[in-house]
Amino acid sequence: MEDFIEGIQDLRYLDWVNKKISVGTPGGFLKAYEEKDGKRIYYKMSNYDSYRGIFGHECVNELIVSRLLEILQIPHLNYQLVFAKLSIGGQETQGYITKSINFRKRNEKKTAFDTYYELYCEKKESPFEFAKRMGWEQYVYQMIITDFLICNRDRHGANIEILLDEKEKARPVPLFDHGLSLLFSCYDNLESIRKFDIMEDRVVNNFIGSKSLEYNLRFIPKGENFFAGELKAKDKEKILKNLDGILPKEHLEKIWEMIWERWKKYVEVCN
Repeated sequence: MEDFIEGIQDLRYLDWVNKKISVGTPGGFLKAYEEKDGKRIYYKMSNYDSYRGIFGHECVNELIVSRLLEILQIPHLNYQLVFAKLSIGGQETQGYITKSINFRKRNEKKTAFDTYYELYCEKKESPFEFAKRMGWEQYVYQMIITDFLICNRDRHGANIEILLDEKEKARPVPLFDHGLSLLFSCYDNLESIRKFDIMEDRVVNNFIGSKSLEYNLRFIPKGENFFAGELKAKDKEKILKNLDGILPKEHLEKIWEMIWERWKKYVEVCN
């Protein structure tokens, strides 16, 4: 599946609903879905408000992280980046959105990890200890490493989901929702991009582990590899493919520098 759709799509028929985001973050993320050929297709845009329209680059971040996880061979939700005509509250606009296909099987239902944890955790058992007891260590290690590489600030308990089959057998869903990562807080401000410290250990909204992405690397067993792929310098081209003109060159260069330098830090700390 191509992850970048050429041209402009007419999606003015979609019905968008608002999703609340963290306090202090401007705007809100809008979501929509449609049923097509027996599949549910989800759409999500970056920040939006009626005054500014679509702003920010969370959708581009989703594509970049999807490509990174493809290289590392970590199970994840595949995102496509689409430029589309849209109608929101009777007002027409256009911009980049993401498109993804529902990964649930017909007999499965989903629940947030924090809800599942509260239902089945043992006394004084941390979310990390609970995940290990459930046999989900590999998943958690992959998530912690991914979040460190992209500086994901929003891995709250509902951004980790559990799928339950008809026998209530549980499994974690592939990694998803990485919009609030990389340089998302810089928006189009080149001065902020230039000043952005790519290695800063920012306070994050994590449900598993601590509020420090760097500290969370201590949970990773040393000398072990938790994914089949490996990031290499030549992967820059694949990760940034087709994004010239969507983001400024300085922004794209800073994103790659961030991923690459944090990858080298991960290798140093965990190996």
